[in-house]
Amino acid sequence: IVGGVTGGIAGALVGSFVATLLLRWPRGEQVARGRSHCDGCGRTLTPADLVPLLSWLALRGRCRACGARIDPTHPLVELCCAAIGAVALGYAPAAGGAALALLGWQLLLLGWLDARHYWLPRALSLLLAASGIALGGVAMAALGIAAPLADRLIGAAVGGGGLWLVAVLYRQLRGREGLGGGDPLFLAGVGAWTGWMALPFVLLLAALAGIAVALLRGWRGDARLPFGTLVALAVPPALLCLPLLSR
Repeated sequence: IVGGVTGGIAGALVGSFVATLLLRWPRGEQVARGRSHCDGCGRTLTPADLVPLLSWLALRGRCRACGARIDPTHPLVELCCAAIGAVALGYAPAAGGAALALLGWQLLLLGWLDARHYWLPRALSLLLAASGIALGGVAMAALGIAAPLADRLIGAAVGGGGLWLVAVLYRQLRGREGLGGGDPLFLAGVGAWTGWMALPFVLLLAALAGIAVALLRGWRGDARLPFGTLVALAVPPALLCLPLLSR
């Protein structure tokens, strides 16, 4: 219980930064510099305005000064990050749980950016890969998955290189882009966390989710789907299934 509560609080705090990143970075605004401010009137926010979730509830989703609506992305992302932290540290209240939470927060950020903007920033994908190489073994061990460094390096190479090759072949055959430039690097980052054995399950679940989304939208041959979002959503169930399938 203590681990879950700690993870939830930490996740809400992380979510506040993640939400700011999601909203400001695509607009070309500074994220790490400058004081937080209202998007409506520009008023600098006080500490009382910045308590994750609680401030939004107390203010009923509106700026204290001008009454402008606070983007609901803020509380929604904070809630999602709090849930990720609570589940991860509630399940494994140690280094493994913290590493799993970090993986979940990064997947949420990248998946959300891709869903909203069809954009996977290379800087964030590189950070995903670097943190996976450093912490992936601890995170997978918490789930009962053996993922030594060699397997995770192979996962990064196969994930990134394989998807890059698919993108090149698709462009040669169809004469147009089928994948975004950030997709191979993102999958390399996933492979750096999970190891190569998990990648087939991740891609299978992402493909099934993509088919389901396409059918719900009404199938069109030129329809765009956020590959990064589908992969980010596929990682948790793939990791939960992998220990069962490997028995």
